[in-house]
Amino acid sequence: MPTPDPTAPRIAVIGAGPGGLTCARVLQRHGIPVTVYDRDAGREARDQGGTLDLHADNGQVALEAAGLLDAFFAKARPEGQEMRVYEARTAALKGRHVPEPEELFKPEIDRGVLRDLLLDSLALGTVRWGHALTAVEGPAEGPRTLRFADGTTAGADLVIGADGAWSKVRRALSGGLPAYSGVTFLEAWFDDVETRHPELAALVGQGGAHAADGERAMFAQRNGGDHIRVYLIRRVRADWLAARGLTCADTEAIRALLLAEYADWSPALRRVLTDNDGPFVDRPIHALPVPHTWHPQPTATLLGDAAHLMPPLGVGVNLAMLDAAELALAIAESETLPEAITRYESQMRPRSEEIAAHLEGAAAGLLEAGEGLDAHLHQG
Repeated sequence: MPTPDPTAPRIAVIGAGPGGLTCARVLQRHGIPVTVYDRDAGREARDQGGTLDLHADNGQVALEAAGLLDAFFAKARPEGQEMRVYEARTAALKGRHVPEPEELFKPEIDRGVLRDLLLDSLALGTVRWGHALTAVEGPAEGPRTLRFADGTTAGADLVIGADGAWSKVRRALSGGLPAYSGVTFLEAWFDDVETRHPELAALVGQGGAHAADGERAMFAQRNGGDHIRVYLIRRVRADWLAARGLTCADTEAIRALLLAEYADWSPALRRVLTDNDGPFVDRPIHALPVPHTWHPQPTATLLGDAAHLMPPLGVGVNLAMLDAAELALAIAESETLPEAITRYESQMRPRSEEIAAHLEGAAAGLLEAGEGLDAHLHQG
């Protein structure tokens, strides 16, 4: 595709998460100009979340296309592939996976570290911070107008929606909306764990630890910087806090509820309900319908959660990054943008539909006790 500045298509990526940044990086490696718009005020505006395991057959493939695979391995934690499964009522160790010394199928990296790696690989000024998209306007044939919350606008010949679960770009393509899965993750943080929470550090090890009793579950995940995040997985109403007149700021009241719900669990595991540092974070799990389809447009497309939001079972970021790399390569190797979109969507849709169908209802499956769940529990 010809890319001299005067004639280059105006490509706009909405969302500076791993998917959007991967797309921008691969485009720039092929000499294609791109602008990324993100609602955050800057790269340090908010916490970027927990740790991710990037798989050899998708996330790492995308990083190789971005020329960042070696840089990723330099920052990743292969030891984070360890997984422990405990019996909920006794805290007896039921199963454990310890990675081999050279095992690199899905090493861990903190989401913020990965985002910084991608941001630092882009040309200066690629990301326009403080641009919260409100609408994509203009005909499907283009050009498109991006309207932002601050009243500014920008033109684009191709809009790439990498803006997550509640994508504004999706509205220009489909009426699909995420639906609540019936399962909520309640997140708790633990800092300086080797010093302040040594029992939890020993329980979790270098990777993750899981326990479930069929009604509720607990997943603890080692992060970099001596942190651990714990996700309490429960089947509740999406508004369970508001229905009790509570917010996430009501830490002690939430603890009292959790202690009652997990009353039969081992004291060693119940410690995570009372010892967390700071408030809980409520994360109701939503998913898009399967299949989620739209009529192709020559000036807009979607990747990652914007296209195929699924439960957080180890595939989200990996698929978003693979989508991003394949889309960018299709643009670089096609004669026209419509040709590139057709090529990309013909690959992305069947893959995401197959995986989404397999995972449909799997969020509830995390509550079931037993072996094998560790394969699905990383927050990918």
